[in-house]
Amino acid sequence: MFDTHVNLHGEAFAGDLQEVLARAREAGVRRFLAICDRFDNFPAVYAIAKAEVDMWCSVGTHPHHAKDFTHLTAGMLIEAARDAKVVAIGETGLDFHYGYSPEKEQVSCLQAHISAARETNLPLILHTREADDLMADILEAEMANGAFRPLLHCYTGGEGLAKRALALGAYFSVSGILSFKSAKDVRAVMSDIPIERIILETDCPYLAPMPMRGRRNEPAFLVHVAEALAALKGMPVDEVKAITEANALTLFSKVSAT
Repeated sequence: MFDTHVNLHGEAFAGDLQEVLARAREAGVRRFLAICDRFDNFPAVYAIAKAEVDMWCSVGTHPHHAKDFTHLTAGMLIEAARDAKVVAIGETGLDFHYGYSPEKEQVSCLQAHISAARETNLPLILHTREADDLMADILEAEMANGAFRPLLHCYTGGEGLAKRALALGAYFSVSGILSFKSAKDVRAVMSDIPIERIILETDCPYLAPMPMRGRRNEPAFLVHVAEALAALKGMPVDEVKAITEANALTLFSKVSAT
């Protein structure tokens, strides 16, 4: 398995990161993608990835922090992405649920990331919450200006965004949310997404899957996400693991090349 979205640079794993990684490897996680949430955290994220032979990282700024990085340019992201360990742009996107950053700043930040993803040909990791229509509009308009590779991570959006993103060649990642009893809408949407466009993530330390819900999430729990997806698709879990790992290596082609 390839855990395509781990948040390891914060306090949650400060005391036992090596033990966490050892448990994940024992559980069958072969690769990790450490996610950059703020451009000023990139050095910390990169340091964790550089120290591990089976880990890579992204560079970007989460939409919550867009207001703090109005100076961030595509060029800055492109320069950071020259390193072999940097295999994706993001996490970026739109989040209007909390409103931590104004819409204008979120859109501007997203567009800088799209430009960087287009220029580098690296996957674009997208976070979307309560912004389905605007996200779809932006992706379609930007794709018309030149191709890039979208990944709608931890997908909880609606059917409309899913269909429009699929038409653009997007991938989707599923997290522990897929196993939540309350996530019927998510399962309904993901049931229609082809397995060839789906990858796995934990989004740790958040969103621990059943039966680990309520605990700190960690990459070793990725097997439970695979099990939830296997149940949804009516497939053997080993087949789901193999397909989603292959999908992730296709999407994150810079990992495959190393």
